[in-house]
Amino acid sequence: MYDIEKLADQVLDFMKIFQWVFEKIANGLNKKIEGKSYHIPLTDFDRLSEELRLGDVLLVEGRTRISKYIKSITYSPWTHSALYIGRIDDIADGSLKNKIAEHYTGDLRQQLIVEAMLGEGTIIRPVSKYETDHLRICRPRGISKDDRNKVIAYALTHLGYDYDLRHLVDLARFLLPLSIISKRWRSTLFNHNPGESTKNMCSYMLGEAFSSVSFPIMPIAEKLENGQYKLFKRNMKLLTPKDFDYSPYFDIIKYPYIGLDEVAAYRSLPWDTEGMICNAEGDCFVPPKNIEEDKGV
Repeated sequence: MYDIEKLADQVLDFMKIFQWVFEKIANGLNKKIEGKSYHIPLTDFDRLSEELRLGDVLLVEGRTRISKYIKSITYSPWTHSALYIGRIDDIADGSLKNKIAEHYTGDLRQQLIVEAMLGEGTIIRPVSKYETDHLRICRPRGISKDDRNKVIAYALTHLGYDYDLRHLVDLARFLLPLSIISKRWRSTLFNHNPGESTKNMCSYMLGEAFSSVSFPIMPIAEKLENGQYKLFKRNMKLLTPKDFDYSPYFDIIKYPYIGLDEVAAYRSLPWDTEGMICNAEGDCFVPPKNIEEDKGV
């Protein structure tokens, strides 16, 4: 006969060890990769913050170790997506305000986003967290106020859900070329599992939120015999941050740190006048003026 209490204690100890190991891995993957190229972001954060509207999707070019991994499997600089929910006073539903208060204890006057993060799950954070990153606004074109609020409500009801690391691994397996990995081992993303999942990934959660009001992101289109088209919802498990950028149903709004607000304003940009050419930041040279100089003659 098994000692049930002793077995339960052993399982609990194992879970504690597993949780400790997972937190260590998550902390390592979430660690930022510092470098000179990250000192100046490509986005004017103040202008972008003023432009944000409820229901906007914020794309982030992350600079953590996990972001580098995501870039390699999605072939895109966009590694993370979050949903802008505004300030708490922008939320009309009292129950949703209470939900926010349960999961966010910071300054409620801040502009807030909801996002799914490795090691932290689905959480609320201020937009200012990404102040030093390259950002892009993707705005759902023509979405109604009612549906926009429903999208936000859907995301808020998923606060506290764990981050689905298995989903990320499966997505990587699916995106790998067939020459590297057998098709039958590529992914379980197409498997249907009954019941609602209690885990999220950033793009998957946002895709499900917009899908809940039938707002398209990257639908599959089929032309019928009568010449009309029918749209089919794409498997949201295959959604990545770049799909919001590519989607024809989202307007792209950019605010570079040096803007071009006037006609031909690019002529007044602070270009180098020494003729310097750069392969990357810190890797610059002045090209030779002619072939003889290039040959060292």
